[in-house]
Amino acid sequence: MQVSSLNEVKIYSLSCGKSLPEWLSDRKKRALQKKDVDVRRRIELIQDFEMPTVCTTIKVSKDGQYILATGTYKPRVRCYDTYQLSLKFERCLDSEVVTFATLSDDYSKIVFLHNDRYIEFHSQSGFYYKTRIPKFGRDFSYHYPSCDLYFVGASSEVYRLNLEQGRYLNPLQTDAAENNVCDINSVHGLFATGTVEGRVECWDPRTRGRVGLLDCALSSVTADSEINSLPTISALKFNGALTMAVGTSTGQVLLYDLRSDKPLLVKDHQYGLPIKSVHFQDSLDLILSADSRIIKMWNKNSGKIFTSLEPEHDINDVCLYPNSGMLLTANETPKMGIYYIPVLGPAPRWCSFLDNLTEELEENPESTVYDDYKFVTKKDLENLGLTHLIGSPFLRAYMHGFFMDIRLYHKVKLMVNPFAYEEYRKDKIRQKIEETRAQRVQLKKLPKVNKELALKLIEEEEEKQKSTWKKKVKSLPNILTDDRFKVMFENPDFQVDEESEEFRLLNPLVSKISEKRKKKLRLLEQQELREQEEEEEPEGKPSDAESSESSDDEKDWVEEVRKQRRLLQQEEKVKRQEQLREDQQTVLKPQFYEIKAGEEFRSFKDSATKQKLLNKTLEDRLKLEAKNGTLSVADTTVGSKQLTFTLKRSEQQKKQQEAEKLHRQERKTLRRSAGHLKSRHRRGRPFH
Repeated sequence: MQVSSLNEVKIYSLSCGKSLPEWLSDRKKRALQKKDVDVRRRIELIQDFEMPTVCTTIKVSKDGQYILATGTYKPRVRCYDTYQLSLKFERCLDSEVVTFATLSDDYSKIVFLHNDRYIEFHSQSGFYYKTRIPKFGRDFSYHYPSCDLYFVGASSEVYRLNLEQGRYLNPLQTDAAENNVCDINSVHGLFATGTVEGRVECWDPRTRGRVGLLDCALSSVTADSEINSLPTISALKFNGALTMAVGTSTGQVLLYDLRSDKPLLVKDHQYGLPIKSVHFQDSLDLILSADSRIIKMWNKNSGKIFTSLEPEHDINDVCLYPNSGMLLTANETPKMGIYYIPVLGPAPRWCSFLDNLTEELEENPESTVYDDYKFVTKKDLENLGLTHLIGSPFLRAYMHGFFMDIRLYHKVKLMVNPFAYEEYRKDKIRQKIEETRAQRVQLKKLPKVNKELALKLIEEEEEKQKSTWKKKVKSLPNILTDDRFKVMFENPDFQVDEESEEFRLLNPLVSKISEKRKKKLRLLEQQELREQEEEEEPEGKPSDAESSESSDDEKDWVEEVRKQRRLLQQEEKVKRQEQLREDQQTVLKPQFYEIKAGEEFRSFKDSATKQKLLNKTLEDRLKLEAKNGTLSVADTTVGSKQLTFTLKRSEQQKKQQEAEKLHRQERKTLRRSAGHLKSRHRRGRPFH
């Protein structure tokens, strides 16, 4: 059981208990129930009070014995018997349910409105009858005196189905394009429907005529509200003969007296989400309005917030158990919510033990998820030396880390750092000593970085404080106390380099002044080391003498600047001489250039001309090649350009081509001579 409190109103979440990891088997869960006290003390008010995936609507029968809920997936309805604290029956449906209502005191007569335009009737034994309406329905109400069902939806007409005659009656024609919700006043039977245009139309079922029209969209706009679209009516509820509450799609709830067209009160949820449901609580004059994120309870006379309830998951529907302080919610999660608020009323008689139980409970903070497991990241595992356990049953992957047993974590941490307790003990002792020292005389505590600069700022601050006694001086913020410059006295990267050229030229007299400050720093360090001893006045010159010396130093400003310049010139001269020596000692080595494969190297001149040719534009290169004879451009008969070119050959290719040409000529001459000899032999001529 989880306890929360707002405005000193306790809210007990009966469906929320200690969560168990999903990877645990049923055997381990049963073992945990035996060993773990928190798991054993969980309150399961109604057994299997959940849906497979999502619960869409939830209602209580008029006699209060049965709780009916619809959900997905697959579409189904479940009926729970509160006297038995268990599931009564479950029926699967053909399509998802938009809304439903019980026509009898128990579950024997139920009407379901489906999202595929079908209306389904169920009796005590099960499915009874199914019919269809012309347009998609969004809500319906039952008029008991005439046995008429009024259906509103994606149409300007309100369809009427008479259950006594078993046929449709003439519909009511409204001025709206579509209707979202409807309700019938149980006292005088007035029928009201909420439209998409943000209006509420009221009809008299006896005359089938419209008797009133309320423009709620205009009334919902106030000076404080920010509305980006036209408010439509998303919830409607009557209370008594004259009171009506209207919820809009922009998150406002308007309370009306039927005798006036102006709202008595406008309550904004401040979330900009459509109002899902509105309920009245008569004993404390409260109104319970809910959107998908929060349930607010506020006084209907003053609008003052009584308390609010914000579940972990989005809300689909809210049901207030009659004459009690129990609240049931249908959420975007398999588990349906059960909340008990003792201030609203007593517990129902089937769970009267809650009154005695809540009196004994103490208000505790919200418990963390998985108390028996420790969440560690991969970096934590590396520090503990447990990276080899990744993939084993000891570590369960979850998001960006792992879950491991808290006992294993404590054992490993104790082995890795066995002196953790001693360090913790020393820190506590140090804190106690510092608390006692705070009562003593406070010494100047300088930072670890830029101590001389901090001392200089402290001295300037003291001089300013002395001058303010004589005349009023405009106070400026101190760098030491300013958070913007805090890093300058903490990070060593911001340490002032007094040996740099810029610092020495800008501060030529820093050498003498810094010596005095260094003396002060040594004295302050000695005082910090002797904190437990009595403070002694350090030997040194009085402040008057120091101020006189500082004034003398200012007269020698020019001489000090010249001296620093000479020193800097000498240092530069020494650096140049050292650089010359290093250059003389180094031996220059010849540099070699690597030629790419397939290219010939003639000279650097050829490579330079080739680079110049590559840098030229395409037009210039074409002109140059046309001049050399390697390229020719001619016009064709079609009107386009014809381009012919010859490839450049290297010297090696040319030699090879000439050798092939000579070889072909030699073979040709040999063939001719052989043919001539054969012809002479045939003629009988001798060879010479």
